[in-house]
Parts: sequence; C-alpha cells; structure tokens
Amino acid sequence: MDRRDFLKAGTVGAAALGLPEPAAAGARAPGNYRYRLSLAAYSMRKYLDLKNPTLTLEQFVDKCGDWGFDGAELTEYYFPKPISAEYVSKLKRAALRNGLAVTGTPIGNSFTHPAGEARDREITKVKQWIDVSGDLGSPVIRIFAGSAPKGTEEGVARKYVVECIEACLPHAAKRGVVLALENHGGVVATAEGMLEILKALRSEWVGANVDTGNFHTEDPYAEIEKIVPYAATVQVKTEMSAQGKRFEADLPRLVEMFRKAGYKGFITLEYEAAEEPLQAIPRHLEALRKLTS
Repeated sequence: MDRRDFLKAGTVGAAALGLPEPAAAGARAPGNYRYRLSLAAYSMRKYLDLKNPTLTLEQFVDKCGDWGFDGAELTEYYFPKPISAEYVSKLKRAALRNGLAVTGTPIGNSFTHPAGEARDREITKVKQWIDVSGDLGSPVIRIFAGSAPKGTEEGVARKYVVECIEACLPHAAKRGVVLALENHGGVVATAEGMLEILKALRSEWVGANVDTGNFHTEDPYAEIEKIVPYAATVQVKTEMSAQGKRFEADLPRLVEMFRKAGYKGFITLEYEAAEEPLQAIPRHLEALRKLTS
C-alpha cells in the first residue's frame, strides 16, 4: 500500500468508526494517559483584578511554578492595556523561568451579532488576540459564542457564530492557534447547541473549550460527555450545578470521561468555589495529580 492509499484507507476507517468531527477533535484512542495540569488565571481573580491588583500576571505564573503546575492559562481580563510586545516577552520569560507552558489565552467576546459594525469589532478583537496567543506560544484561544440578540432566534444566532468563527479561522491557522469555543451559556447552554456550531465548522483549527462547571441541566455529566470528543482544551471546576443545585464535582468521573474520549491535552483547574484560593488550589492540584498520573 503506497502513502496515498494508506491515507485514503485511514480516512475511510475513521468515518466507518464514527470518529468525531471536526478534525481538531482528533482520532485519538482512549488510554491511561498521564495528563499535564494547568491553572487558569481566573482562579486568582480576587488578586488579579486590574482595578485593585495585588498580583500581576507574571507573579501568577511564578505562583503556578511554586505550586507545581505544568502550565498557566493567561486570561485576557488581567493583561494591562494596551498590550505591548515587551509585556508579552516578559510573560514568556516568566513561563520559561518556571518551566511552564502557556496553555491557553481565554478572552471575552460575543459572536452572535448579525453582519455589521458590532460583528466586525468582535472579529477584529479575536484576530488581535490570536496574534497575542501566537506570540505567547499558546496553542489555544478560548472564545465565547454569546446570547441571542433580542428578537433573534437561537438557531439564527448560532449561524452568526459559525460565520464569525469562519472569518477568524484563516488567521488562526496562519498563527497556529486553535479556536476553542466554550460552553458558556447563551446559545451554547446545552451540548446540542454546542454541537450544532462545532459540526458546521470543518476545520482542524477549531474545537471545544470544555468547561465542566458550565452546564446546568438535569444531567450536566451527560452534556459534558457529548462534547468532550471535540475538546481542544478542558477547564475543570471543583463544583457543578444541576437545575439550580450546586454540588461537589466528581473529579474521578470527569478524568475518566476525558480518557475514554481520547483527550490528551492539558487539564486546566479553574477554581471558582468560595474557599480561599491560596489554600484550596494546592489541595485540588494534589487531588488532580493523583487522578491524572
């Protein structure tokens, strides 16, 4: 079998097995994979708040190193504006100093606008952050979908999201950054809404940012399981909720779900519970390390 026939056979085999689309989800086999762990900057939001900061992003990276994480997720909200090339270089140097990977750059945006100035602004912002992500060496940028504008059906709004992501994909591919759509309420409050968008995007440069705390339906685990095969990255929360009731997340169940889906990227702890993060984060890191080693 020559190379062309081999590739053709591989494509047919993947289709026959019903492997997930898009290509960013990958055709990965399940296994006992040793996961690397990252910490989301949002976990330290009470210290990073730019209105009264007591911690800089550089210091956050140092803290990730001190705690023993493998990576740091650097959220847009805590970058001093305007962002300079010098500042990005300092963050890269801080990561190198601590032996860490920059695992993601979550941003805030809305892609449910119809064609026009508002949509153009959001697309421009995402493209600018793709450049920041590329300069940082971050392989993933977390993006939002948004809520349907007043008077717009959710199905129509999801089509707007597809159009906006498609407008960003060529630049993402050029910079080598995957666009990771988060299940963050609005038109992606359910797995069905997420999949409607992800299945419409046929590109290896788009996937899901699976946030384990963001589905609030009767069975959030079932919702998560549906989108994990599309994961470009995952954010694990220590608490979940179902129909308004909060409860402690079943971390072993979540990690096993990731393994079963063949996910092999970073697991990012995004801590949002009430306990003081300086005390809670090291304890949750230890628990995740035992589950993922």
